[in-house]
Amino acid sequence: FTHSLFEAVAGQAADSKCIVIAVTDRPESYDYPAEVRLEIQQPNADAYRAAANELNQSETEILCVQHEFGIYGGPAGGYLLELLRELRMPVVTTLHTILEQPDADQRQVMDELAARSARLVVMARKGADILRKTYGVDASKVDIIPHGIPDAPFASPERFKNQFGVAGKSVLLTFGLLGPGKGIEHAIRAMPEIIKRHPNTVYLVVGATHPNLIAHEGESYRNSLEQLSRDLGVGEHVVFFNRFVSTKGLNEFIGAADVYLTPYLNESQITSGALAYVFGAGKAVVSTPYWHARELLADDRGILIPFRDSPAIAEAVCALLDDPARMENMRRNAYDSSRTSVWSAVARRYLKTFERARTKRPPVLAGVASTSAHSGNLPALRLRHLECMSDSTGIFQHAIYNVPNFHEGYCTDDNARAFILCNYLEQLSSLRRKENLGQLTTRYLAFLAAAFHQSTGRFRNFMNHERRWMEEFGSEDSHGRALWALGFGSANSRDEGRKKLAARLFERGLAAVNSFTSPRAWAFTLLGVHGYLRAHPEHSECQAMRELLAGNLLTCWHDCADGEWQWFENSITYENARLSQALILCGPSIPQALEVGLASLSWLASQQKSQEGHFRPIGSNGFHEKNGVRADFDQQPVEAQAMVSACLEAFHGTRDDCWWLEARCAFEWFLGRNDLGIPLHDPLSGGCRDGLHHNRANENQGAESTLAFQLALAEMTAEEQSPGRFALSSS
Repeated sequence: FTHSLFEAVAGQAADSKCIVIAVTDRPESYDYPAEVRLEIQQPNADAYRAAANELNQSETEILCVQHEFGIYGGPAGGYLLELLRELRMPVVTTLHTILEQPDADQRQVMDELAARSARLVVMARKGADILRKTYGVDASKVDIIPHGIPDAPFASPERFKNQFGVAGKSVLLTFGLLGPGKGIEHAIRAMPEIIKRHPNTVYLVVGATHPNLIAHEGESYRNSLEQLSRDLGVGEHVVFFNRFVSTKGLNEFIGAADVYLTPYLNESQITSGALAYVFGAGKAVVSTPYWHARELLADDRGILIPFRDSPAIAEAVCALLDDPARMENMRRNAYDSSRTSVWSAVARRYLKTFERARTKRPPVLAGVASTSAHSGNLPALRLRHLECMSDSTGIFQHAIYNVPNFHEGYCTDDNARAFILCNYLEQLSSLRRKENLGQLTTRYLAFLAAAFHQSTGRFRNFMNHERRWMEEFGSEDSHGRALWALGFGSANSRDEGRKKLAARLFERGLAAVNSFTSPRAWAFTLLGVHGYLRAHPEHSECQAMRELLAGNLLTCWHDCADGEWQWFENSITYENARLSQALILCGPSIPQALEVGLASLSWLASQQKSQEGHFRPIGSNGFHEKNGVRADFDQQPVEAQAMVSACLEAFHGTRDDCWWLEARCAFEWFLGRNDLGIPLHDPLSGGCRDGLHHNRANENQGAESTLAFQLALAEMTAEEQSPGRFALSSS
């Protein structure tokens, strides 16, 4: 298809330069023709990003993608998205398969593929209907362009039969890569009845066995067909041509056919190049009613028969052979109606589609992200990168690209986040592999237990790869995060042992916070206090700590906030929304807490919103000083996750939909609704890039970033599964 489309477009646009990018499915290259200027190794995700970089640096104005799930690497061919996310040019995607009932991976890929394409091309009306009904694609974005065909003259089959030794015979034909889905066994079972009525009939099966089938099963399917022919006594009437054929050779086989058979077994086949070719050559067709055949063969342009029905095949073929006039009329109808599908006409329609696409910039994914976050179609929860980043000790802090960086070791901050996440995920009905999740949960809690220093009452933070602690005690913030995780675990763990240990560690570490001066440590501790009090509501020390820390935050607010600056400090730095969130949680028991929490969060939301309406977190390269200019970059995933948590807590406290919308807006930052239009998360592994620079994403996928995305996704998923079910503040 690509070869023919390339030649046709190049022929219709002589003043344009066309090149081809090939996806290579083996370590060594193929002997590609000169028009193939670039190769992508199918299983290498980095190769897709490298190809995007080369295209961006070239003069390419349009990329036309041929999409079939099996062409590209990754689950459901998802590595293609690695290329599309980096492109700075419009994309036109031709969809060769469109599934009405995709699995989770296929749905994820198709949603993002549709969002990142300026135009989508389908080859049948049914394809456009599925895009609209199943995927919510606007019909105005879709062009229906038929599968191209050679512009061959209408000719009698007799001129071609002699070269195949079938002169004077009635010839049935099926061609294409051989595999069980073609249903050829049902056509062979029809042959005894056909030969009984038309003894001079031969059935040609042309094409090599599909390479993937060869790799797994060898020639067992072809051998079974040949044996079936012999068993039915029709071996001399069924001839297999086990080879790839050139375009010229294929046209000659098609030319020799009287009737073309497509006994395919899958109704959802939206495109058949073989069917298009024989139809365009003016052949009588007997086919099962898969989608493409139903459209193409309507109005007596062919005969449709039920799936897996050999008697129906025999009856349809014999009806045509019995009535040469009817067969000739059907051939002429097919040929005449196919002239608008010759490759030159198809190329002209593609050029019009390209011209429409040229007016489109690569999209910022507001559309797909909004749909996903509001309708329940969130990204799938995947732990591949989390597992990759973890060993028997805990989770590593940093990564080089998506590979753990052993040199940087571990930290309590990230193991606390990971422990919270795993407790969340254990309760989500949509997550599988819970046994492994329990192992991870235990591992992260064990790290927190090891981090606690009995003699100081403090949590240490940094551990090197040799499992040596790098300090006597960590920062106040890391201590607060540990308490947050333990308080949450004491209320939400599904395992009684983990629940008891989390509660014990929380109780032993709480007293140290009395002397803390960090507002974020106060806020993190309040999140843990909230979780702990859900399980132990009468704990007086915890109640007293809540009053103390909430009072500290309120004092900061009254000392610093004024008409233009509605904040707790003279700067907005990191995990800012946690301060507001902590007070919102204290609302039922602390006077003014809810009011100040909502007011500060509303102001923060206004400071973190672009003119276009998407989330723009305060950048870590300078932050935002009072009476100063805010830093827009580098944008950190932890800011988006904090905003998701705080806004969901505000939504629970007020039931005001505006907070749900703010949470969704912050979550969409991960999906690509951001300043650069670049998704930060990896839908295939669950990893997340380390942030946005002014001109690119940080390609490393460290623990903090990955956990920020995973926690935000877990909260959004929990809210959609069972609104208000969890203490979202403790996530």
